[in-house]
Amino acid sequence: MLCGDRRAGPRTVVEQTSGFPSDERQQDGGNRQAPTRLPTIMTPASIDYLLEEQLRFLQVARESLLVKRHYQLYRWLQGDLQNLVPHQVLIAAWGDLSLGLMHFDVVSDLPGLRTGDLSLSDIAPFIRRLFQRWLDQGETPFALNGVDDIVIAGMAYGGKLRPTLRGMDSALVHGIRDERGRHDCLYVALHRNEMPEWSGRMFGMLLPYIDTALRQVSHLPIQSQLEEPDEIGEAMDTGLSNRESEIMEWVRKGKTNHEIGIILDISAFTVKNHLQRVFRKLDVANRAQAVATFPDHQRTPAVAMR
Repeated sequence: MLCGDRRAGPRTVVEQTSGFPSDERQQDGGNRQAPTRLPTIMTPASIDYLLEEQLRFLQVARESLLVKRHYQLYRWLQGDLQNLVPHQVLIAAWGDLSLGLMHFDVVSDLPGLRTGDLSLSDIAPFIRRLFQRWLDQGETPFALNGVDDIVIAGMAYGGKLRPTLRGMDSALVHGIRDERGRHDCLYVALHRNEMPEWSGRMFGMLLPYIDTALRQVSHLPIQSQLEEPDEIGEAMDTGLSNRESEIMEWVRKGKTNHEIGIILDISAFTVKNHLQRVFRKLDVANRAQAVATFPDHQRTPAVAMR
């Protein structure tokens, strides 16, 4: 006996569905029987290994809740998590990624490759390309294998990031849609060597904890001001773009960023960054000053030419 016979020794039997239909058919109609349940014998060593991996996962998940500062985030990512998702570089980006309106964080053990060493122009095109691929694949995790795949993903866009991409042999990419905050979040783990096959599955399982850890860390000073791509064709000189004028109309009516985001079907994050751009163009410091100055800028050169 395999099950229930203590004389059989310290073996554990786990019933596992084979995944293949049974070769036997019922005589009435030829319907297939239920999938055959095949016994899989697990040795004490395999049981110990499975338990060790489960405990490691739980430990990594628990420690994610303790992350409060950047150095703690770095230590957590470089700790036991490396046994589950080995990587040298983790790039996190969040915002309206399709538009290139984003914040980003780069955590790595490579010298000269930190958040403060890169600009949005180094990161945004690479992230936008990967984000679009993530959307095209049904918002499921995917891997880039080989230097060529990774370099092609960042080709002509990498800037300071390109030398790093050329030194990597594999990458894992996955994202999270923040439906409440209307944010997109994308995470890219880069590794010098080929990642184990199971790393992709682990990355998907651990991503909520990685995301939680990052959200508990405050912005670096350099992240307080967000760069934005130029809105070519929509704005000239200090004139407001159509979107900026639209947002200012709602600001003048007393709407909050959150309310404007709902009305225009964009995130409050995007509204905030459009307003930061408006403040710079109007040379004002707050919403009240912007509302007082806005009528003089309603007809921008770009709008007047239409």
